[in-house]
Amino acid sequence: MNRDVKELVLPHLRAPAGYDGVRSLEAMASEAGIPPEKIIRLNGNENSYGPSPKVAKALGAFEQYNRYPDPDQTVLRHALSEYTGTPAETIVCGNGSDELIDLIIRLFVGKGDKIIEPTPTFGMYRFSTHLVGAEVVPVSRDKNFNLDVESIELALDERSKIIFLAHPNNPTGNLAREDDIRRLLELPVMVVVDEAYYEYCGQTAMPLLSEYPNLIVLRTFSKWAGLAGLRVGLGAMDPEVARLIMTIKPPYNMNRAAELALMASLDDQELLLSYIRPVVEERERMFTLLEDIPGVTPIPSAANFMMMRLPEGQGERIFQDLARKGVFVRAYADDAMKDCLRVSVGLPQETDGFVQALREVVGG
Repeated sequence: MNRDVKELVLPHLRAPAGYDGVRSLEAMASEAGIPPEKIIRLNGNENSYGPSPKVAKALGAFEQYNRYPDPDQTVLRHALSEYTGTPAETIVCGNGSDELIDLIIRLFVGKGDKIIEPTPTFGMYRFSTHLVGAEVVPVSRDKNFNLDVESIELALDERSKIIFLAHPNNPTGNLAREDDIRRLLELPVMVVVDEAYYEYCGQTAMPLLSEYPNLIVLRTFSKWAGLAGLRVGLGAMDPEVARLIMTIKPPYNMNRAAELALMASLDDQELLLSYIRPVVEERERMFTLLEDIPGVTPIPSAANFMMMRLPEGQGERIFQDLARKGVFVRAYADDAMKDCLRVSVGLPQETDGFVQALREVVGG
């Protein structure tokens, strides 16, 4: 075969922009030249409290990993119906909410279509849209990172298919007003409300599902239940949309380990939800500590992370200086975010280590 293999690749995927995921603990430790146990990893919005002890017990006791999981997700959908208060036929489980974002885009968006993205926001919406050859229309939020609904309305045209709305927003941590969500739902497009951090704020669009068939609400077990490594997400939506997504998803998208972890987590909700309060309290303590650092402006958050503004022109240097100290947070190349950092809310000792390192590097 003399033909360049790359010529067989779809044109829009010949030089794709990959998603900047969180690297492994070992890779970060190697980069910093610091033992893994000394690393402060606050760049993935992970749950430092970890999963329920019942998860490891369930995984260790199971003896049928040689059997395929249920492609119809029957048990999972009924269990999640009880958890969310929505009918089982409205629910689809995903290999993380990332997979559900991808499936939703595949269902509604084709080449030449558009999605609307209030920016800055979660990068997976843009990533999955580019994979199908569609266009992302960014609509800037206002100076306080609230939605600019009027600008979103003006950005719509006949090719617009989906508005993605993270609630609370990642990376800014702020919530959308219900009036704004309802106004978007009146538009002739699908509206995906991504509630990855719902348990930390208690505000949800889930009750609106009965009023708006163009609404999809996403949740994840990565954050509150500590299952980021097992990839468990769910979407609640109109039953017909759910039926279509169940049809186009990979048949065995939920592996047996993820199934077991999900069920064990639901069986231990009281313990897992008891971890929410210390995270919220630690978030508020971190906010107060950051306010005392000259040149640092923390942004109020309703999630398990916080964004902060740094002295102008110092964002990249501070990010790199923190990494050299073994403190890993999230930085952004976007012009509106170049002097901002996002930091996960972890355990008190992780907060203290981060704040101390930040104090040391802010002054240069």
